[in-house]
Amino acid sequence: MKRVVITGLGVISPVGNDVQTFWNNLLAGVCGIDYIREFPTDELPVKIAGLVKDFDPLAFGMDKGFVRKQDRFTLYGVAAAAQAVADSGLAAEGESANIDPFRLGVYVGSGIGGFETQYREALKMAEDPSGHWVSPLLIPTMISNIAAGHIAIRTGAKGPCLDIVTACATSSHCLGEAFRAIRHGYADAVIAGGCEHMVTPLGIAGFANAKALSRAEDPQYASLPFNANRGGFVMGDGAAVLVLEELEHARQRGARIYGEMVGYGNTCDAYHATAPRPDGTTQARCITLALQEAGYDPARDTLYINAHGTGTHLNDLAETQAYKLALGQDAYRAHISSIKSMTGHMFGAAGAAEAITTVLALREGVVPPTIHLDAPDPECDLDYTPNAPVRAALTLGISDSLGFGGHDACLAFRPFHPRMLGQTRH
Repeated sequence: MKRVVITGLGVISPVGNDVQTFWNNLLAGVCGIDYIREFPTDELPVKIAGLVKDFDPLAFGMDKGFVRKQDRFTLYGVAAAAQAVADSGLAAEGESANIDPFRLGVYVGSGIGGFETQYREALKMAEDPSGHWVSPLLIPTMISNIAAGHIAIRTGAKGPCLDIVTACATSSHCLGEAFRAIRHGYADAVIAGGCEHMVTPLGIAGFANAKALSRAEDPQYASLPFNANRGGFVMGDGAAVLVLEELEHARQRGARIYGEMVGYGNTCDAYHATAPRPDGTTQARCITLALQEAGYDPARDTLYINAHGTGTHLNDLAETQAYKLALGQDAYRAHISSIKSMTGHMFGAAGAAEAITTVLALREGVVPPTIHLDAPDPECDLDYTPNAPVRAALTLGISDSLGFGGHDACLAFRPFHPRMLGQTRH
């Protein structure tokens, strides 16, 4: 089986629009949640979100005509992909081409797609049922696969191009399936991740009426994973993309390697449309699959877990139970944290943003905190890294994502060691 390494990173997020700013702000405990000012919220039950700030699509090579025609989820995805591809040094076209374009794939998903476009055009239809004023660009702007399509167009990637849609687990599944595509020889590299723009009036109304959102009035104390004071998740926007590449291909072109992807688990709760399976059994199986493929050895490994950690009562309890089932008593030794305490829930982009965090935590030997964890839920009694980062010689990191519909994903990473045999410790 081929080894899969990470050679490029890119992010657009509520705490930074480049990887270094994103990472520095996570370690500093900067909260990116704020009051919504882009549209009136006087009549809405929720007035806060994790918003992308100071975003300039022109800075990422997009022209004004393209920007004008796209939903923001696509703009965020194209920007994160542009960062990741530039960071990797991969080129499928031109004099600097260093990969067969038919061996370069794009697996970038969105949980919802063009939510803003759907809302805007639906209002037009409601005002004029003839549909005369509905944009002819509605369909190619709102469909969730269009971000992956535009990324492929802009990079010349002619290999497999997929938009996996599994709600909150979307980008984790994109990364996991990209990992398998490379590992089994179907591609030499894949641009993989997710993008989302769901902070719209309709998005807020829908999630709030489903009793999923925090109604906290203080944005700095609203997203509270594993905290007894939590009241639901906080919506967040953004995108995150990683370039996964076959090791020998990366070596031959002298690429910088951030880390190695070594495992992937994929299960379904088969339980409820929105609630996680409360006993944690299916989530634990997902985690176990990733750990087994990664060759986890509790006697040798120092484990970091980037938790799904949404700040909803059902998620936090089920996830804690899943860790205990998967790891036994070793769950109490694991370093765990949730960056959603700072970013909010980036939905389809969350898993990839958390994968980037996991890769950097392993590379830098530091665990980012779960901020505002001042009143830990007694039932969430593991080490969730409250309030401040922790230095640790981490040897293995996992990131798990749990999506509406019962979709579970878990990704496993290790620091890159050239002489390791990768996934051989089964």
